[in-house]
Amino acid sequence: MSTSKGLNSLNQKVVYDITKFTTTDYAGCLSCVVWFVSCNFKCPYCYNDSLVFSRNGKYCLNDVLEFLKTRIGLLDAVVISGGEASLHSLVPFCKEVKKLGFKIKLDTNGTNLKLIKDLISLNLLDYLAIDFKAHKDKFYLLTKTNLYDKFLDTVKYLIKINFNFELRTTINTSLLDENDINKMIKILKNLGYKNTYYLQNFIQTSSNIGNIKQARQIDKTKIDTQGLVIKWRN
Repeated sequence: MSTSKGLNSLNQKVVYDITKFTTTDYAGCLSCVVWFVSCNFKCPYCYNDSLVFSRNGKYCLNDVLEFLKTRIGLLDAVVISGGEASLHSLVPFCKEVKKLGFKIKLDTNGTNLKLIKDLISLNLLDYLAIDFKAHKDKFYLLTKTNLYDKFLDTVKYLIKINFNFELRTTINTSLLDENDINKMIKILKNLGYKNTYYLQNFIQTSSNIGNIKQARQIDKTKIDTQGLVIKWRN
């Protein structure tokens, strides 16, 4: 990317909001969260519907950088989230964030492997959290896309290079039940995934994309916990 294109990307209003302080979004780090607009998934339980359907943000990336300059020595890291942040030009932004001395975590659906490779090769990422939405048979139901293979290619790549990342799944039993989760666990085992697999129950919010309601709680005793580190976030 040319210097002019990089500078231009920093002036585009692609940030919906900034969470100025969090202790929970990047384990072990005091962080802020930068929420990017737009997403290529339309997950029915997604409560960030305002971000997903937004095309213009409130802030440009230069606004975020000006904020970060006031947090040097106070925060450890920047969490890049959304929406789907990998839809945007992240390399110029991440270069500037790194110059300020912050770690970077990317929350992503894992469908833009080229960008992820670029960020890793340039030493611009410290950690990745990837949403494992569903196994292939239910991937379209959960995302309204046919991008399962792209997601899987990213996971395979990160395992191959031994990058520091986690996988996580949100569960609403009207969409994913115990059999589905066990099928996903088997997939990860077969891929050689050794990191923690985080499971979290859907929580009812004031709105979500599919107007999904709270369903029965998943039966944790029926989940195969052998051979994979599984942690529940709620």
